[in-house]
Amino acid sequence: MNQDNQGLDFSTVIASTVHDMKNSLAALTQAHSQWLARLPEALRSGSEQGVMEHEFSHLNGMLVQLLGLYKLGVNQLPMCPDYHELDDFIEAQLAAQQNLLQHRDILASWRIETASPLGFFDRELVGSVVANILNNAIRYAGHTLLISVSDEGEQLVLSINDDGPGFPARMLERQQEYVQGIDGQSGSTGLGLYFAARIAALHERNGVKGRIEIANGGALGGGLFRLYLP
Repeated sequence: MNQDNQGLDFSTVIASTVHDMKNSLAALTQAHSQWLARLPEALRSGSEQGVMEHEFSHLNGMLVQLLGLYKLGVNQLPMCPDYHELDDFIEAQLAAQQNLLQHRDILASWRIETASPLGFFDRELVGSVVANILNNAIRYAGHTLLISVSDEGEQLVLSINDDGPGFPARMLERQQEYVQGIDGQSGSTGLGLYFAARIAALHERNGVKGRIEIANGGALGGGLFRLYLP
């Protein structure tokens, strides 16, 4: 067996392991929810519960990203774009984060500022990107999040803004290098942005590919993530 085949076999083993981990996490999350439901109401909203909710969501997001990147690498990631109602899509994303938003006492709002109420994209893939960005925004937000959808030229722009401290200057300066290595202070690998950029680029029309941008500012003054879909 040559070295290339050994590398492929190893990546397949890792992907299989990640899939098993995702199943185990789903079982753990379900068991935790059932246990929580049996607790007295006064014990269901402690700060520890908020930490567990966030970390469950964060771990699941990372595993989804790893599986997605593996499938991208072996050309097995299905791409199924279709027309979707934008308000329904955003409400579904926020509903999935509702428990975490409540535990962190964060008010999330959204607005649609497009000529059409429909967007053309792969709902599952874009949803996985939005879920990851929302999870990180909730981690750093003070008390407020805003999701907005607008038009820019012939592209749909989905923005997620928070009122936190914003992205570090190092990330803004090197945002074209999404896999930046582990940050000794934050522990960030840039994997989430790399995954988002790859998913965005899968969306292409008339030779124009989707892309992402990060900045600080926006309506809330903190971190601002933009996903451009042609």
